Amino acid sequence: MFDFLKLIRRFIPPYKKYVFLSLLSNLLSTVFSLFSFAAIIPILQILFGVTTSKAVYQPWAWGDGLENVYKALKNNLSYWIETTIVQQGPTKALIYIGLFLIVMTFLKVGTSYMGSYFVIPIRTGVLRDLRNKMYAKIITLPIGFFSDERKGDIMSRMTNDVVEVEASIISSLDMVLKNPLMILIYLVVMFVMSWKLTLFVLILLPVSVWIIGIIGRSLRKRSQLGQEQTGEMLSQIDETLNGLRVVKAFNAENILTERFTRLNAKIRKTFHRIHRKYNLASPVSELFGTIVIAILLWFGGYLILSENSPIGAAEFIYYLVVFYLIVPPAKELSKASYSIRKGMASMERIDKILQEENNIPDPVNPQTLPGKIEKIEYRNVSFRYQTDWVLRNVDLVIPVGKTVALVGQSGSGKSTLVDLLPRFYDPDEGEILFNEIDIRNFTKYDLRELMGNVNQEAILFNDTFFNNIAFGMEGATTEQVIQAARIANAHDFIMATENGYDTTIGDRGGKLSGGQRQRISIARAVLKNPPILILDEATSALDTESEHMVQEALDNLMKNRTTLVVAHRLSTIKRADLICVIHEGKIVERGKHDELIALDRHYKRLVDMQSF
Repeated sequence: MFDFLKLIRRFIPPYKKYVFLSLLSNLLSTVFSLFSFAAIIPILQILFGVTTSKAVYQPWAWGDGLENVYKALKNNLSYWIETTIVQQGPTKALIYIGLFLIVMTFLKVGTSYMGSYFVIPIRTGVLRDLRNKMYAKIITLPIGFFSDERKGDIMSRMTNDVVEVEASIISSLDMVLKNPLMILIYLVVMFVMSWKLTLFVLILLPVSVWIIGIIGRSLRKRSQLGQEQTGEMLSQIDETLNGLRVVKAFNAENILTERFTRLNAKIRKTFHRIHRKYNLASPVSELFGTIVIAILLWFGGYLILSENSPIGAAEFIYYLVVFYLIVPPAKELSKASYSIRKGMASMERIDKILQEENNIPDPVNPQTLPGKIEKIEYRNVSFRYQTDWVLRNVDLVIPVGKTVALVGQSGSGKSTLVDLLPRFYDPDEGEILFNEIDIRNFTKYDLRELMGNVNQEAILFNDTFFNNIAFGMEGATTEQVIQAARIANAHDFIMATENGYDTTIGDRGGKLSGGQRQRISIARAVLKNPPILILDEATSALDTESEHMVQEALDNLMKNRTTLVVAHRLSTIKRADLICVIHEGKIVERGKHDELIALDRHYKRLVDMQSF
C-alpha cells in the first residue's frame, strides 16, 4: 500500500480538485447512509410498542462532546416520535419515517454517484498522462537502450502493462477514496454507540487482515512474471511477422508453432494461479466478516441480557446494521489491495522505462553552433558496445563540402563511426569536433538539424507519400515536396499511383519496391536540405537498375554538401574525395581510389574480390 501512496503522489496532484470533490461526495453519502438506516430504531420501537420513555426535549450543542451530542440527538428523536404518535397516531409516524428513509436514501445514492463521477476524470487523466510519459520517454531514450531490450517487451509495457495499471490501480482509486472514509465514520458511530462492542470487533479484525495480506503478497510476484511472459510472447509474434518469408522458405511453421504453444501454456499456467488467488479476496473477507458478526451477536446479546446494559435491543440491531455497512467497503478495500498489488507489478515494469537514465544527455549550458563549420574531426575516438572495442584510436578529418567514404568488411566499425556523428552513441574515449568544439557541447536537436540520413533500410511510415517526404519538416509546402521528389527521381512513380502524393504507402512502405522506398527516403533528405549528409549502405540492397536510379538521386543530393558514405559496393564511391579503409576498428588506409589501388593492400583486395 505504501507503493500505491507513492504512485498517488506522482500522478494525482494535477487532479486535486476532483479528489476533494470525490471525498466530499463520499463523506455526504456515508452520513446520509447512517441517517437512512437510523430510521430502523423508531420503526422497531413503534412496532414493538417501546415508546413509553416519556422523553423530554433536551437542548444540545457540538461543544458538549460527541457522546453527549449523540445522546441528545437520540433523546430528541424519541421525543419527536412520541409526540407524533400521541398527536397523529403510529400509522402517520410510520409514514413520516418512511418518507424520511426515502429522502435520505435518495441523497445517499446521489452523493455516492457523484463520488464515482468525480473519480472518472482522475482515472482517464492519469492513464493519458502515463501513456504520454512512456511514449515521450521512449522517443528520447538513446538507441543503445533498444539494443538491450526486446521490442515486443517494450510494446507489452506500453500496452498490456498500462492497461493492467488502469484495471488494477486506477480502478481502485474509487475504492481507496471512498472506502477508508466510510469505514472510519462507521467505526466512530459504533464507538459512540458502544465502545465495548467496537473494541471487541477491532480485536478480531486484524487476524483476517493478516491472512488476506499473506495471499496478496504472493500475487504481486506472480503478476510480474505474467507480464514478463506476455512481453516475451509479443516479441515472438513480432519476430514471426517480420520474418514470415524466411519461416515459410525454411518450412519452419511447425517449429515456431510448437515454440509458441509451449510459451502460451506457460502464460496460461501463470495467469491461472494469479486469477485463482485474486478471486480469493472476496470469499476470504466475507467468511471472516461473518465469523466476526457471529461472535458479535453472542457478545452483544450477552451485554443486552445483563443488568445495566449500555445499549438497547433496537439500538443493538442498528449497531449490527452499521457493522454490516462496514463489511462491503472492507471487502472492496481488500479486493482493491489485491488489485493494487497485481497492478504494482506492472507499474514496476513501466518504471523501468520511465526511470531509465539517458546516458547521452544534453549539456547543462549548451553552446550555439558555429555560423560556419570549417571542418569535422574525429580525434582519437574509441568505442565499445559492451566489452570488446569496436573502434580504436580513430583519427579522421572531414573537410567541409567534400565526400568521405568508409569501406571495409562487415563488422569493421563503419556504421558505428557514422552513428557517433549525430550522437546516437557517444565515444568512450576521444572526441568529435566541429571547429575545435566538442559536439557534446551542443544540444542533440541542434546537432541533428545539420544532418540528413539515408540508411540501407528505408524507414517509412504507414502514411501518404507527402507526409513521408515532409516528415519532421513542419510547414513544408506541396511545391517543396514535389521539387524534392523530382530531385530524388521519385515524382514519376508517385504520380502513377491512384491518389498521387496523397496515396498511402502501406506498413513500412510495403506497397513499394526497394528502389522506390529508398528514393522516398532520399526525397525526405533533399527536403531537409542539410549541410551534412550521412549515407549508410544506401544502395547495397538494390538491384542494378534500381541502384542506378537511386545513385543518380544521391548524386543530385550530394552536390555541395559534406557527405559521409558507408558502402560495400565500391563502384558507388570511386569519385569520393577521400576513401578510408577500416579494418578491425582502425583506419588502415586512406586516400583516393587510384592512390589506394596503387598501394595494393586492403582496398585493392576488396576491389579485386568485387570485380571477380
